[in-house]
Amino acid sequence: MIKIHIDSNAQEREADIIRLAISAEINRLKLGLKKTNKQINKFEKKYNVSSDVFLEKLSAEDLEGRDQEYIEWAGELKLREKISIDLNHLEGIEYVTQ
Repeated sequence: MIKIHIDSNAQEREADIIRLAISAEINRLKLGLKKTNKQINKFEKKYNVSSDVFLEKLSAEDLEGRDQEYIEWAGELKLREKISIDLNHLEGIEYVTQ
């Protein structure tokens, strides 16, 4: 868990600004995650395999779009992982004011 300690004369104002900024980033990440999942789902439906199977068993030669599709699918999976990690960190923030 991350704790953000805000020590200021106008604590609530600064705390609200920080909360709003982090909330906006959380919303942006959720939107990105939704878009990324949509792209991943397209690949999974097109090839009728899960992304786990794709990573374990398929190569670029197995895909219609060859290298291009392989890179796109693998890239979306990496992006989803990064977004999920960032989102979990931000959603776990605890705000402490004094």
